[in-house]
This record gives sequence, C-alpha cells and structure tokens, in this order.
Amino acid sequence: MKFGLAFASSIGTEGNSAVKICQLAEQVGFESVWGGEHVIFPSSIESKYPYTADGKVPATKDTWIPDPLVWLAYISAAAPSLRLGTCILILPQRNPLILAKEIATLDHLTNGKVELGIGVGWLKEEFEALGVPWERRGARTDEYVEALHAVWSGTDIEFHGEFVDFDPLTCTPRPKQEKIPILVGGDTPAAIRRAVKLADGYYPGTGDFSELQKLIADVRHAAEDNGRNPAEIEINAHYSVFGDGDRIEGVEKMQEAGVGRIMVPGFIFGGTSGMEQLQEFGESVVLKTKAD
Repeated sequence: MKFGLAFASSIGTEGNSAVKICQLAEQVGFESVWGGEHVIFPSSIESKYPYTADGKVPATKDTWIPDPLVWLAYISAAAPSLRLGTCILILPQRNPLILAKEIATLDHLTNGKVELGIGVGWLKEEFEALGVPWERRGARTDEYVEALHAVWSGTDIEFHGEFVDFDPLTCTPRPKQEKIPILVGGDTPAAIRRAVKLADGYYPGTGDFSELQKLIADVRHAAEDNGRNPAEIEINAHYSVFGDGDRIEGVEKMQEAGVGRIMVPGFIFGGTSGMEQLQEFGESVVLKTKAD
C-alpha cells in the first residue's frame, strides 16, 4: 500500500513549514505529496460542493491554496524521494500548451516524479472570474488530455481539435517519464468514463467506504466494457473512509477493496501539534503497514 499526503500545500503554508512537513512525511514512509487547486475563492458561492451533505465547501477565505505546481517545485529538492502530485488540478481552466511546459519541466527536473491529478471543476463562479466557459468543460478536459499527450510525445507535433488547434510545434523539455501518470478525480459516471478512457488512476472524493466499494466496482465494470484491464487503473482513496475504527484494519480493508494508494488529508495534521500527529501517524500506520 502506498500513502500520499494530500492537500499538503494547505498546511505547509510558509516556506519553512512546507519543507519540514514534506521532509517528515518522507521520513515516516509517505510515498508522495500532493497539492490542491483553486485559483480564486469567490466572495459569493452558489455552486454546490459535491463532497459534503450540505453542499458547502469546507474552506474559508483564509484557507491557504497556493498554486500546486509552484508549491511542488519548491519542496521537491527538500524531499527528493517523494512523488509529486496534484489533487486536483482543474484542467479546463488551464492553457494546455503552457501546462504541458510546466508539467514537463517539473518532471524533468525531479527525474520523473510527477503525477497529474485532474478534475473538471465544480465552482462555476471561479470559471466566470477566469473568463473560462463553464459549459462543455468535460469535453474540453478530454481534449486537453489528448493535447498534453501529443505535445509530450516528440517534435513537430500538430493538433487540430474543437478546443485546441495548433500547427506543428515543439515544446521542450519533454517529461523524464515515458508517460506522466494521470489521475481523474470525481464520483460521477462521467468521471469514471474519463478515468477508463484517458487515465492511469482514479481518485474518488467520497469518505464513505460502501460508496467507495461501489465506485471501484463501477470502474472495473467500465474498464471491462471498454476492453481495458481494470488493473491498469490505480485506485486512490481518502483516509477518511476508515471512520473511527482500528487504523491498521482500515488499511487492510482498503487494500482488499482494491485501493493502491491511500490519500491522507494533510488538514488533519494542522495546528500547533500537527507535526507530532504526522509523525505518530507515519510511525504507527504507514511504517507499520510497510513492515507487515
């Protein structure tokens, strides 16, 4: 089982704290560290957040949400064994050529440690502030993934689609990895279809174990229906599905369910005792799981 420290950028809010948190995560067995994304936080939000019962986002205007790629680049040299991921980068808000350059540069400099977690976004007001069309963002996302792969594939690349259209060009550096792993986030049938069609991993947002099991089964069935081996799609799932039970038993249950990486939200290690809590969790859960 792999363990990722998710949303770490929202607790490592200063240069020193970011470095210390990632170094400690590396020390206690975490395999990866992840940064979330929202470019702006609208003063008025009518959009419903999809992962809470009341539709309210668990954040305030003071919640720290740095750019994930800049944050990951900053900490990469301080904890060089950690893989670096986005959870979740809102792909349709990004220019795909600029993003291709940013991701490839980070992957090249870190010797192939980047994973790109993507989503279509849920916050309409953010799209409006950025001047990005809200409609058909799913189709835009799919085409952007195809464009990214094309740009990373070699020299003199051209692409002619509905949302992306360019004549032959070359973008360097190219990624160090032969293929940047892409994870699709979301709990909807559309997200599952996107993961099966375009991705290497699936990252649902649910905190309910029964719902997680259903989503994993849906991914497997969708993969089989599309002639794809379900084992090719790594399942990433939130630590919160453990509930209040025994943590090691929770890990075992998730492993049996088909989870390949447990995403541990960094928010639970916030506050004055956060570093001590992170160390305790790493020693009693992450390292113990590896030892067993």
